[in-house]
Amino acid sequence: MSRRAKIAAEPEQGTVAAMTHDGEGIIRTGKTAFVGGALPGEVIRFRRLRRHRSHDEGQLLEVIESSPDRIDPRCSHFGVCGGCALQHLAAERQIDVKQQELRDALERVAKVTAQTWLPPLSGPQWGYRRRARLGARHVPKKGRVIVGFRERLAPYIAALDHCDVLSPPVGALITPLSVLLTGLASRDFIPQIEVAVAENTTALVLRVLRALPEGDLAALREFGRQHSLRLYLQTGGVGSVAPLEAEPDPGPLRYCLPEFDVTFDFAPTDFIQVNAALNAAMVSRVISLLELTAADRVLDLYCGLGNFTLPLARRAGAVLGIEGDAALVERARHNASMNGLTNAQFVAADLTQALAMNAPYLAQGFSHVVLDPPRAGALDVMPTIAHLAPRKVAYISCHPGSLARDIAVLVHEFGFVLRAAGVLDMFPHTTHVESLAVLTPP
Repeated sequence: MSRRAKIAAEPEQGTVAAMTHDGEGIIRTGKTAFVGGALPGEVIRFRRLRRHRSHDEGQLLEVIESSPDRIDPRCSHFGVCGGCALQHLAAERQIDVKQQELRDALERVAKVTAQTWLPPLSGPQWGYRRRARLGARHVPKKGRVIVGFRERLAPYIAALDHCDVLSPPVGALITPLSVLLTGLASRDFIPQIEVAVAENTTALVLRVLRALPEGDLAALREFGRQHSLRLYLQTGGVGSVAPLEAEPDPGPLRYCLPEFDVTFDFAPTDFIQVNAALNAAMVSRVISLLELTAADRVLDLYCGLGNFTLPLARRAGAVLGIEGDAALVERARHNASMNGLTNAQFVAADLTQALAMNAPYLAQGFSHVVLDPPRAGALDVMPTIAHLAPRKVAYISCHPGSLARDIAVLVHEFGFVLRAAGVLDMFPHTTHVESLAVLTPP
């Protein structure tokens, strides 16, 4: 039997005992079943669809007794589209669930709890997502190209006509994009659209698997003009991304953090935080918690294009940003120069291994460390941070498990103290947990 064998099962009734990290209700009647759309405490009818070794996947058929936290999902595609998992749960309860997941990870994995729990940061619930990757697939049986996120329980692209979480204007462009792609001769060779909503423009990067004929290029140009979009084509890796309109040079995309009087240029495929309002609030909170003075030196690890580095440079005497992507380092240097910041320096270095303590850029030491690693966490640089012995460490995480693992090293191997922790609701209506932890040395 395969690990995802399909089941021809009769409907069952059960009580939802808890929720998984993916937002599915857990039924423990007989073999454990995970049921999307079900909330803790509810009595439901469900059908088992797929069998795994440890659990079955189930389909919600009916809510017999509903949770007081249940609300009507705003989006008509909820339940099919995999972009959101929690629209049926009240917004304040979504944050409670995420805060509890962070607390559980710290207690279970790191064997520690925070001395202070920071109030959750939240912001806009809708139209917040300025970065996204949409799938596109020509489906002859439907007579059109489907544009959207992947379905929750299938490898197909959900047939959306709009998206309420995508930033304007993209959320309303799902159907127009479908019509556009359907009319192209190359409709079978454009599998992906990457979205980047900047403050000065909106960019769409179309992944193309073959050269587009002139008729298709003309249709794309007209669509871009009609909707005030900047279109790019990607024929290979990230380095192949190029503007559809080569002349005149459209210039960079931009966003700002007004509190710190900094502006950032970025490319349409660069990593930026998806939620502009939460990003601004997050940077503000981190810098407030660090309590910086002009005498302080800050090390910003996984600095990207300078999202934390530049605001830090407005408050500290000197800041060093380290990033593994050399192209982002060059973008960060450009951004520092553009903002007139001479006290922000940048280095490209491999952060998947411990930094050499005899590296010249570490010689002067640092009073504070900020790190914002990818999902895999920052395990390899924990010894470096411990050796530097900064007065404060601010760790921004997009995965509670890797955060807890890394904190366990700082706390149990090097004696650091977890002073504060809390969640940042960067992705409302999803199960993604962004969080912040502040530590001090012994």
